[in-house]
Amino acid sequence: MTARIPTPFPAVLTDRFDRRIDYLRLSVTDRCDLRCSYCMPKGHHDFTPRAGWLTPDEIERVAAAFAALGVRRIRLTGGEPLTRPDIDEIAGRIGAVPGIDDLSLTTNATQLAKHADALHAAGVRRLNVSLDTLDPKRFRAITGTGTLAKVLRGLDTARGAGFSPIKINMVVLAGVNDHEIDAMTVFCGTRGFVLRLIEVMPMNGTAQPPARAGATPDLAAIRLRLQERFGLVDAMVPGGGPARYLRSPDGFYNIGFITPISQHFCETCNRVRVTADGRLVLCLGRENSMDLRALLRDGACQEELIDAIRDAIAKKPERHDFNVPQHRPLRFMAQTGG
Repeated sequence: MTARIPTPFPAVLTDRFDRRIDYLRLSVTDRCDLRCSYCMPKGHHDFTPRAGWLTPDEIERVAAAFAALGVRRIRLTGGEPLTRPDIDEIAGRIGAVPGIDDLSLTTNATQLAKHADALHAAGVRRLNVSLDTLDPKRFRAITGTGTLAKVLRGLDTARGAGFSPIKINMVVLAGVNDHEIDAMTVFCGTRGFVLRLIEVMPMNGTAQPPARAGATPDLAAIRLRLQERFGLVDAMVPGGGPARYLRSPDGFYNIGFITPISQHFCETCNRVRVTADGRLVLCLGRENSMDLRALLRDGACQEELIDAIRDAIAKKPERHDFNVPQHRPLRFMAQTGG
């Protein structure tokens, strides 16, 4: 490990719309061991060469630069971050960056059982686990490959390692898995997990258009039905993301709703993303980005990196363009980072 990068006294990072940016989603790979249709196009093989990924040293520098600008939360994403061989080292480096108070990770959990203890020791405390079904055959149909039993084993291991909260991200697909929402609610409640229901985001053709099977059904109607069945009331759950939560009075059930299309939350957006190849993406639903890898590999000092990030944040757009088909991003979710 390199010598610790000094972190100056943090500033407050805001964009031109006076939104405070305090949350970075940092992708470490665009590769994944699953092939979910809404995340990665079928037959895609055009992955970033490993030499193009940010190295652990470069990732640590980026994390330290954001920390110097007042960012307190970092989430490791992919692709599937646990497919990267040095993921435990990367987590440890970021966990040791002064100023980073909340380190979390998004995973499909297929390899979580063998990484859980090391990730927790590195400082990762919160997990988001992508899981769209509890049916083994449907799991294979949605993901294109993989075994549900490995995911469930990973979840059990993570609970035992002390991660909290563990959030289950269920992308709701009409006619595919929407009939499983109640069963998933009970599954999560009995294990102390937080369930989050997510609308499909139409990125580069990976999501189905609304008229076809696989689009997101009306989450507002689903929310009302779940409120009535489980006696849910408005609640807060730890995290830096955009979900709106409900909870049963006894705390048994916790359900979040992420609705970037039907009820966008752009006015409160507090996050940016860095892709595995070092592009700073200012909005998930726009093409605006900046090449941090080029700066790093051209010899920029830490102060220059910090200044470049600050300048880029000043160009963060006001809102996404998901509802404007001709303006939708040309990259897909696995390339961007969840």
